[in-house]
Amino acid sequence: MLGKARLELAVGFFVVIGIAALLFLAVNVSSFGGLSDQAGYEIDASFENIGGLKVRAPVMMAGVTIGEVSQISLDTETFEAKVTFMLKGKYQLPADTSAAIFTSGLLGEQYVALEPGGDDAMLKAGDEIKLSQSAMVLEQVLGQFLFSKAAGDE
Repeated sequence: MLGKARLELAVGFFVVIGIAALLFLAVNVSSFGGLSDQAGYEIDASFENIGGLKVRAPVMMAGVTIGEVSQISLDTETFEAKVTFMLKGKYQLPADTSAAIFTSGLLGEQYVALEPGGDDAMLKAGDEIKLSQSAMVLEQVLGQFLFSKAAGDE
């Protein structure tokens, strides 16, 4: 009887450790709380098409994550997507920095890539990146390819 109780206790202990490990992995993979512990500043950029970009998508420069997307909205005057980024405070970027939306990996996770310019002035909180490149949407590229092939056959 005592052996069975110890066995059940050991199994319960391993189940609790397993659940804690899964929770830890889920928090790390989803980057929950990624920038919450660091001071930073927000900047904006407008894109004609953001594809499948989502809030909390990484903002990268030279392959290094320097922030995340904090908000996405539609500008009702220009009908462009306005994307707000929260950048880590230790990264100061030139005012003529450009932004592009790229896809990484096989699953197609989208992220914002920033390319620094050469301006001496730096972006400040609330500034807007003027140079932006929209996401390349696979359906549009295939449609253009097929349409050009069909037009060329005539």
